[in-house]
Amino acid sequence: MNQIPAKPRGPLNVSRRKFLFGGAATLAVASTGTGLTLATFLPTRVARAQQAGVDVAAFLELLPDGTAVFQSPFIEGGQGIYSAMAQIVGEELDLDPARFIVQAAPSGDPFGVMGGMRITGGSSSVRSSYQVMRQLGASARAMLIEAAAQEWDVDGSELTTEPGLVIHAASGREVAYGELAAVAMDLPVPAEVALKDPSQFRWIRQPLARLDVRDKSTGRANFSIDFQVEGMLTAAVQHAPRLGLVPVSITNQSEIEQMRGVHSVHMLAGAVAVVADRFWQARRAVEACEVEWEPGESGISMPEDFSSQAFRAKLADEPGPGTEVEAEGDALAVLETAETVIEAAYDAPYLAHAQLEPPSATARFNEDGTLDVWLPNQAPEMFQAAIAAQAGIEPENVRIHSQMLGGFFGRHFLYGAANPFPQAIALAQAIGRPVKVLWTREEEFLRDALRPMGYARFRGAVDENGPVALSIEVVGEGAASRWFGSPPDQDGGAHEGLTAKPYAIADRRVGHVVVKTPAEIGFWRSVGHSMHDYFYESFLDEMAQAAGLDPFEMRMNLLSESERHRNLLAAVGELSGGWQPGPYTADDGTTRARGVAMASPFGSEVATIAEVSVLNDSVQVHQIWVAIDPGQIVNPAVIEAQVQSAVALGVSQTLVEELVYENGQPTARNFGPYQILRPSQMPQVHVKIIESGAPMGGIGEPGVPGVPPAIVNAVATLTGQRIRSLPLSKHSFG
Repeated sequence: MNQIPAKPRGPLNVSRRKFLFGGAATLAVASTGTGLTLATFLPTRVARAQQAGVDVAAFLELLPDGTAVFQSPFIEGGQGIYSAMAQIVGEELDLDPARFIVQAAPSGDPFGVMGGMRITGGSSSVRSSYQVMRQLGASARAMLIEAAAQEWDVDGSELTTEPGLVIHAASGREVAYGELAAVAMDLPVPAEVALKDPSQFRWIRQPLARLDVRDKSTGRANFSIDFQVEGMLTAAVQHAPRLGLVPVSITNQSEIEQMRGVHSVHMLAGAVAVVADRFWQARRAVEACEVEWEPGESGISMPEDFSSQAFRAKLADEPGPGTEVEAEGDALAVLETAETVIEAAYDAPYLAHAQLEPPSATARFNEDGTLDVWLPNQAPEMFQAAIAAQAGIEPENVRIHSQMLGGFFGRHFLYGAANPFPQAIALAQAIGRPVKVLWTREEEFLRDALRPMGYARFRGAVDENGPVALSIEVVGEGAASRWFGSPPDQDGGAHEGLTAKPYAIADRRVGHVVVKTPAEIGFWRSVGHSMHDYFYESFLDEMAQAAGLDPFEMRMNLLSESERHRNLLAAVGELSGGWQPGPYTADDGTTRARGVAMASPFGSEVATIAEVSVLNDSVQVHQIWVAIDPGQIVNPAVIEAQVQSAVALGVSQTLVEELVYENGQPTARNFGPYQILRPSQMPQVHVKIIESGAPMGGIGEPGVPGVPPAIVNAVATLTGQRIRSLPLSKHSFG
């Protein structure tokens, strides 16, 4: 048996400012011997924390057959980013996006399109790179035109393009892009290029089919779990039942080593592993290990008596007012003298990512001192740096092979014990062969980086016209504080959805009371918005009730200074056939009601209406209407699909999802105890896209936050019960 020492765990100290991006592009050409390879280098906006510019790059290669191979800075995880990149670049290049082959770009400085970094997250991929990708396509097109002009000895101004072709109308000549690649490769990249007027768009704003759908539908798409490398062994792990415990012995070690297919047995940081010829051999052996555990000396430690119920009580007992993160006027003073003041406390549970693909990672050390790692991730350079540090080699000697994600939305960042790659590296080092580590579903639920438990206290003052003052104290910890060292007032996940609301409430204050959790926490789809908009928009309905006002009309009045938000709210009302709170009798005889909510996540604006009934003491969600304004759009079909999937997740967390801790361990270790939305519970979803022309916002996450409050507000209208703690399945409705 091998004892592999643990690496110290702690946050990766990366400033949130490193996620900023900007600047204009210049380009350079490199020869590959097969065609035109184009690299964009962006002098980005200087990050104030560093006072230094960072270059980023994207690579485009035109093959002789006219196919484009594009190295995407972002990772495909079902959100359609590969298709979006092809659509944007293809638009300016004048090449059908269907002729693109899109791959995940390797790790390294050239691809840092966000101020020297890149992540696939925060619904930021398209909006952070839109102009860069357009410039890239336009520059490639200009170079192809110049190559044709030289070949035909004409002025480039006489030439135009059609998809994949350069055209000389005067002589009737045309030439395919692939035939020009070798010549264009030697030409200088134009310093400036003109981008298309949006009125000339051929593919942007069109509902094009996604590039990845066919392979996924036919089983040809490969994920990390599918990856194989020559000479590879497979490992299964048994984690300590609680964070902070380490293995000290395996009492039946000799028996395990004699099991069929077993290569070796290892003690790791917080886990034991069995390496075998096949995964099922490794799994059977590691589950048979009788392990003695004891408290370790580093990292987060989970108390033996930790429970969700007790931690929720701790959050409730923590006094305010906390660090002020937003203030306007003097809310506390107004609340002291107001005639009508209401108070409420809201909470939301830990949530698991519960992704379809269990975590895995494959590591191979090479004779030349380099290391190859195949794994799902949302930030290749972050993983490259962490892996290099663990392996004791330079980052440039680590090659990250980013795999298509079988579920993500925050699951694949650097989260201490929540990643299998440290185990794969340690095992590959120990045995001198490539090793794939694959977690079972049970180990994934035990070590997932959860959405934090949320809690917030509200005090609001109203008069006959609606809210006049609002004080909020949000209690807990955000993932950015845990992993990036963000101070409380800069940890958006800890208070987003409570701050920067569009409503004209004259006096308001938001404070953050920091309480750290011993659980492993991370980013979850729409992050803080996923629960905080539920808190805020539900309490806003409570204030409407206290003022004797219709919640839809009250919101409309509070948005008098924002035409964009009023238009959005009016649009969702129209989409639903006209606002009617209810209760009312539907065509099927059920008694139903509706609720409304708004959210402003990730640069987009969203308004949501939900229609519900109660049957056999269970809330039924029949229809969800969503109006979304992302400012500008690339593919309306992808937007609609993302909103539909976001609604599914929003309904799931509202009705049934909750990860419960007892005795320092999650009670659910698979999809049986951890309930998710059943197909029979999925409502009809209606989506309206409004392109207001505002700066481009995100798409992947904004559909989630409005769903829980819209449902809960509808339930309150229908039953008279105000639910302040999710999920609804733990409540009785009579």
